[in-house]
Amino acid sequence: MRLDEVLHPPIEPLRQGRLTVGDGHALYWETCGTPDGIPALFLHGGPGAGISPTSRRFFDARRYHVVLFDQRGSGRSTPLGATHANTTPLLIEDIERLRTLLGIERWLVFGGSWGSTLALAYAQAHPRRCLGLVLRGIWLGTQPEIDWWLYGIRQFFPREWEAFASHVEPAEQGDLLAAYQRRLTHPDPAVHGPAARAWARYEGSCLHLLPQPAQVEAFGTDAIALGVGRLEAHYFAHQAFLAPDQLLQGMPRIAHLPGVIVHGRYDVICPPRYAHALADAWPGVQMRMVTEAGHSSMEPGIAAELVAATDRFARSGGFA
Repeated sequence: MRLDEVLHPPIEPLRQGRLTVGDGHALYWETCGTPDGIPALFLHGGPGAGISPTSRRFFDARRYHVVLFDQRGSGRSTPLGATHANTTPLLIEDIERLRTLLGIERWLVFGGSWGSTLALAYAQAHPRRCLGLVLRGIWLGTQPEIDWWLYGIRQFFPREWEAFASHVEPAEQGDLLAAYQRRLTHPDPAVHGPAARAWARYEGSCLHLLPQPAQVEAFGTDAIALGVGRLEAHYFAHQAFLAPDQLLQGMPRIAHLPGVIVHGRYDVICPPRYAHALADAWPGVQMRMVTEAGHSSMEPGIAAELVAATDRFARSGGFA
């Protein structure tokens, strides 16, 4: 099964624009599909990864009106890699600004990895604005998940972790986050650039069940690395700007909403235990554990389940 066989056909944007949200941030946004279709919001991962043309292909363009945007500091939003005035509550405010701008009452919220975190936080803040949720690669923003990313992944990707850790001095490796923060926030591109590339290449190396050298190279480019490296470290340092266990404790606010969780059985970026914890707190959610997959939405098995979920919702307004 190839990725192109499971995704919907490529589609161009209907509208594009920039939304000024204050503090020097301007967000790139676009819509695609059918203007009178089911409204849907796509939330990218990272933080800092940004959207791509492939992001549009999880939805049937004949049935959906899809809204996609690059979050603060990400993709084509400016300034790239900016961490000032960049928090989860502010991103939630940005989503509401965009919804109001486009005149949308309620929408299906779709998010993977960090996008699943933001989707849950947004839905719990604005449950009446959500038709349902499609979530992939669950990350709840807790300290154990952050510690796992920084140190636990070495159990499965030891060489990749060694390359990541060796970018800083041996004496600093006991606190990799602080060591990288010092470099990523340094004003000199000769310091923050290599640190961002090392951070992003580490993540890109661990995304898939099977090695994908092209993905690693893409994550190492300046266009992706600066957003991913700076913003992930920034959000890690602040526990994703969430209270401890906030998202699980907030599930009663959205437990009535239909939802699908898609997760790779061998996801080492976001271990499956957290997807199961979310499912346990969400009666009636549909859980799809993909046996031959890691973390990436670009793995065919995961992409197939995500497309199946949006197709089912388009047919029936639910996921059963």
